[in-house]
Amino acid sequence: MTKRTSAKHKLDRRMGENIWGRPNSPVNKRSYGPGQHGQRRKGKMSDYGLQLRAKQKLKGYYGDVTEKQFRSTYKQAAAMKGDASQNLIGLLERRLDMIVYRAKFAPTIFAARQIVSHGHIKVNGVKCNIASRRVDVGDVISLGDKAKEMALVIEAQSLPEREIPEYVVPDGTDKVTFNRVPTLDEVPYPVQMEPNLVVEFYSR
Repeated sequence: MTKRTSAKHKLDRRMGENIWGRPNSPVNKRSYGPGQHGQRRKGKMSDYGLQLRAKQKLKGYYGDVTEKQFRSTYKQAAAMKGDASQNLIGLLERRLDMIVYRAKFAPTIFAARQIVSHGHIKVNGVKCNIASRRVDVGDVISLGDKAKEMALVIEAQSLPEREIPEYVVPDGTDKVTFNRVPTLDEVPYPVQMEPNLVVEFYSR
C-alpha cells in the first residue's frame, strides 16, 4: 500500500500543477495552494527552493516513494555511466508499479502499487507483489486472471487522457513487454520534470 495518507490532490495544489494530468484534479479549478495561506503572493524562490520543489514533484509523481528509496535511486543513478538525471529517470521508469501504470492496467500510480501488492501482476509468468521491483528490458508484465475482471483495470484501459508509451509494447489487453529504458524526452509527463535540479539537490 502507498504511504501517502493525505489527499493525493494536495500535491497537485501545492505544486500548482496537474502533475498526473487527470481531468478531476482540483488545479483545473483552483490553481493556488491548499490551506488558508494558499492564495498569498509568492516571492522569488531560491535555488535550493527550486531544487526541493523539483524533487518533491518527481518523487510525488512516482507515487510518493519514501525518501530512503528515492535517495537510494539517486545514488545508483549517480554511480552509473552517463548523465545522472537521465539515469535517474530510467531507474524510476523501470519500477514495476510504474510499468503497470504505463501499461494502463491501473488508473493511477497509487492504484498500480495496490494491484501489485495484492498479487495481481506477473513478471515473466511469475506472480510478483513488490512494487519497487526493477524490471529488465525484455521482461513481460501481465495481469493475473482475477485482475482482468476488475473494474479498476477496465476503467484504466478506457482512459482517454493517457497513451501507452513506445517503450512499453502491448500484447493484447492483458500483457506488455518492457522494450527499452526510456530517455527523459520519451517519458509522457503531463508537466515539465527537472531531474537535473533533483541531481543538484542531492549532490550539494
